[in-house]
Amino acid sequence: MTTTTTDLWHHYGRARAAQDQAVPDSFRWAWGQEDGPGPEVLGDLTGKTVADLGAGAARHAAHLAVHHAPNRIDAVDASPAQHSMAIALYSGLAPRLHFVHADVVAHLRANPVAYDVLYSHFGAVDFTDPGELLSAAAGALRPGGRLAFSTLAHYLSGKPAQPDVTAVEVPAKTREGESATMHRWVLQEHVWTKVLDQAGFIDIRVEELPAGDGPRPAATLLVTAERPAT
Repeated sequence: MTTTTTDLWHHYGRARAAQDQAVPDSFRWAWGQEDGPGPEVLGDLTGKTVADLGAGAARHAAHLAVHHAPNRIDAVDASPAQHSMAIALYSGLAPRLHFVHADVVAHLRANPVAYDVLYSHFGAVDFTDPGELLSAAAGALRPGGRLAFSTLAHYLSGKPAQPDVTAVEVPAKTREGESATMHRWVLQEHVWTKVLDQAGFIDIRVEELPAGDGPRPAATLLVTAERPAT
């Protein structure tokens, strides 16, 4: 396999989008979407400015826009295919739901102190250098703002997560169906805590959600942290 800079997310979620265009009626953090913590982890979003980092087809962002009354939620994704799919599915939710086609780190750096809440649901936090992304996230949050993300507690193969900030190459496909790879960060709890602390976050909390019974079951780390209020 060879690494490429082409859009490696072209095929992701496409079959579901053709059959399911509804706004989801629930939001769960666990990998398998079983019962467990939901949007309450983000706090009261009424009137808040929120960003979904690596939003994909923006299903979670759409749920929050419809059911939790934020002032605005930015669905940020660098993939042209995912950005276009999100617009095709949920453009009717604008302007409360805003679609941003951009590299997540670049977007956060270009919008300092702009957000009350940032979150990633197995999204950009998994596929971006944590040192760069978490530092940019801290700068984009308003004082007292919250970051929340779900990430794999171990590899889908069952192999343990990394004991330091190390990415591995995982398989992907180009738009043309050719084999490629992308980087994914699957880190142990203490590693996430360390990089969040280094980025300036406080009140860092990590909860492990158990694996369900679905295909390729995996436990989830649900991580929350805050930017200092002063």
